[in-house]
Amino acid sequence: MNNQTIFAIIGYIASIILAISLLMKSLIRLRVLNGIGALIYIIYGILIEAYPVAVLNGIIFFIDLYFLVQMLQRRDYFTLMAVEPESAYLNHFIQFHDLDIQKFFPNFNYQPHQNDLIYFVLRNTVPAGLVIIRKEENHGEIILDYALKDYRDFRIGGFIFNENAKVLTDHGIKYLTIESKVPSHIRYLHQVGFSEAQGEKFIKELNPKIIRDKGF
Repeated sequence: MNNQTIFAIIGYIASIILAISLLMKSLIRLRVLNGIGALIYIIYGILIEAYPVAVLNGIIFFIDLYFLVQMLQRRDYFTLMAVEPESAYLNHFIQFHDLDIQKFFPNFNYQPHQNDLIYFVLRNTVPAGLVIIRKEENHGEIILDYALKDYRDFRIGGFIFNENAKVLTDHGIKYLTIESKVPSHIRYLHQVGFSEAQGEKFIKELNPKIIRDKGF
């Protein structure tokens, strides 16, 4: 394999990585892949002595690096907003996101109950998730634990089930249970501290901490 073939392969690899980066929904992943692609293009430009290509991609690399650092340093602020089971906004939210909710909670059909504890998780004041817990004595059954597509990074679950567990224990809840057979949701449950009980059921003992809101 001669040098020209090797250089061409390097160029193709850079092009493929840049193309893949544009498919990323996560801005962080987009910047990372785009930066890697630009870095490979810098090497490619130097190898074939196409210095304008190397300079242009050097600029792109440092732009990606700058915005990536900015995103990683940004602090997101989370808070909980309790609503009543009969809330009109709750009903609208569930209807609007019903198709996406069904991917993780098949056949979900919410029927309001007086023992339900309902919290919207706000991320920088924007609704990012919804949790519905049905209380039975010291047990809370999670009817819904849903995060919008752009916020599925485990931080919402960690915020309410770990950092803000006291919100639930103040209602007398000592442990939570939830049923799931969706692989991606099961991975999430393990990530936020649930363990398998039996069948499709998962359980989590609550360990309250005195934290109501938290910035990340």
